[in-house]
Amino acid sequence: MTKVYGHEVQSDSSRIFLKKTMNSVKISPIGLLVLAFVGALALYYVQQSWWGHEIEVSTSADEISMKQLLSAAIYAAEKGGVEVVKVRKDADLEEKSKGKTLEGANNPVTAGDMKSHEAIVYSLKVTFDGLPVVSEEKEDKPWDKTKVKKLEVNHPDVKSIITDDQMIPIKDVVVWVDPLDATQEYTENLVHYVTTMVCVAIKGEPVIGVIHKPFSDQTTWAWVGHGHSANLKSPPYKVSMKESPNIIVSRSHAGAVKGVAEETFGKEVNVIKAGGAGYKVLELFAGNADAYIHTTLIKKWDICAGNALLKEMSSKMTTLSGESIGYEYQSDPKNDGGLLASIWDHDNFLKKLSSAKGV
Repeated sequence: MTKVYGHEVQSDSSRIFLKKTMNSVKISPIGLLVLAFVGALALYYVQQSWWGHEIEVSTSADEISMKQLLSAAIYAAEKGGVEVVKVRKDADLEEKSKGKTLEGANNPVTAGDMKSHEAIVYSLKVTFDGLPVVSEEKEDKPWDKTKVKKLEVNHPDVKSIITDDQMIPIKDVVVWVDPLDATQEYTENLVHYVTTMVCVAIKGEPVIGVIHKPFSDQTTWAWVGHGHSANLKSPPYKVSMKESPNIIVSRSHAGAVKGVAEETFGKEVNVIKAGGAGYKVLELFAGNADAYIHTTLIKKWDICAGNALLKEMSSKMTTLSGESIGYEYQSDPKNDGGLLASIWDHDNFLKKLSSAKGV
């Protein structure tokens, strides 16, 4: 027992009991000051952790770490996916229409698109000051950067797989974001087609790609020439793909592409209808499709991440005339040259498609 300001103080593992003396309890002014200081200190550290201010990012007004940007891109795509799943569980998706596609299909936008856009784009901009970002969606209201948590920049998978880093001038970097790919299928609850995608281009070349499947919590990523996620693998080559390939196409204009495919490869060709450009690229890697063909306009945020994945695995994505696709910051977001993506035999597919009337 000890006495503090006339009170007997008894120690306990979790509490301090004050024995009443003279039928009253008096609290030490110094004790109050100590408690206030400890509380303020605890609140400070909670706020620091919550807003992410202690995260050290290797960036400056001039350069940015690609390894850290890859980690942040993975976390951002997954963060957007959380919002996509959350909104889909609601009864009201707040669906609106942005108009019609060239194929005449509805081009919807939902609360899932917008919530994912905010989660991905805002967090990337807060984490990397001055980072150029191009997204399919646009802000419809002002946002307060002080309320956005910074992304972690040291993903454990990236840390274990990628052994080097590059500092790139930020003026050469642009991030392309599709916050919700396959929105039409999302509204129909065909959620296995849905992905969130983040792509990093350097001087127009796709170098980092992240495709996240939010409803199965599967993330596939690659940094061209540096490494990729363990689940990214090329399927074995099949001789049958030369004569009777499996062609994956958009659900919105499957009929038109089927005509082109049959003219090119014969009646034995198998046309697979699917939603979402990200999903289609992953089906190539899964071995379920041999080529992904799109004959009309497609936006660059739909294809940039998949392009990076294919490039890392020594495969190709080009226009239907065999031209590479540029992803510069000021470039037109529309790719109107059609699309061919394949793991194997890309040049052979191009050669055969060049003679088709519908291409």
